Amino acid sequence: MRTDKIDALALETLLAAAVAAPSIHNTQPWRFGFDLGSRSVTVHADRSRSLALADPDGRALYLSVGAAVFNLRVAAAHLGWQPAPHLLPDPHDPDLLATVRLTVPATAPPDHRTLYAAVARRHSSRMPFTGRPVPEPVVAEMVAGARAEGAHLYVPDIPGTRRLLRVTSAAELRNAADMARTAESRAWVAPPGASPYGIPCTTVRPLDAAGRMPMRDFTGRPPVPGRPRMRFERHAQVALLWTAGDRPHDWLRAGQALEHALLVATAHGVRTSLLHQAMEWPDLREAMRAPSVRGCSPQVLIRFGYGPGARGTPTPRAGAHPAGRRAGHAGRPSDPGPPDLGDGA
Repeated sequence: MRTDKIDALALETLLAAAVAAPSIHNTQPWRFGFDLGSRSVTVHADRSRSLALADPDGRALYLSVGAAVFNLRVAAAHLGWQPAPHLLPDPHDPDLLATVRLTVPATAPPDHRTLYAAVARRHSSRMPFTGRPVPEPVVAEMVAGARAEGAHLYVPDIPGTRRLLRVTSAAELRNAADMARTAESRAWVAPPGASPYGIPCTTVRPLDAAGRMPMRDFTGRPPVPGRPRMRFERHAQVALLWTAGDRPHDWLRAGQALEHALLVATAHGVRTSLLHQAMEWPDLREAMRAPSVRGCSPQVLIRFGYGPGARGTPTPRAGAHPAGRRAGHAGRPSDPGPPDLGDGA
């Protein structure tokens, strides 16, 4: 597809792709605008959608916005533009996290045809996988996708996988025992149609009957009666996304790397889900570091494999409509906050 005109339809194509990105608890902590002068899409943080307990430093917010930036780039290439991203472009505007300038390509734009088709199909699956191994060439392509964005994927062996899942399980237990954190996550669970944000309460999120797979439980303790329990894959495949640095610029790069790897997996028919719990506790995040790697800053653990898609009500998204059209102006969604109290990733 090739268009030389930035019209409302092109903007809606760009923003529809951007808001399809994953975000922690489906908070969608972003706002978008369009600068006519520089022909750039501006991406701002919406800090009213931050998680004070689970994400006090805003690291997961930056990852979420970075994933949206990558989807913007993919959609821009799909429209025939050369996307030129600029991270943290204005030191006087800390909420302006990125601009993506749309330039006329001197050569062929990035060939993201398969990735663009995967944008709408990518959804986190909290269901059991079959255990059939994902072929090494597909895993290698995921690793290359993350590396292209300045991050790394550590794919451990079976003992290493069990170690990472044990640490994640410890984090999930801490979250479930912390009443304040449980209340914060529950605030983002809502009836279907109640809000374009958060996790629908009808989305099936079974727990592992064997207790090996630490899927996030938004309900806290005690277990909800009738909550389904199923047997998850015995030998999980996971990949730890990490960066050499651990500053906002690195978090934005990590978010782009995350979405690049997820879209590669989706394009190959591989399901994914994100295990972020250990990243929410400083000591457990430190324990997630890849062995024998200096300067490893863990960002998120990706579980991947073959299996069914998500069941129940699809995770909602806010409307993708152009917001501002002047420099420095970014529109925000009309819904002011979480569904109840004022994964997603």
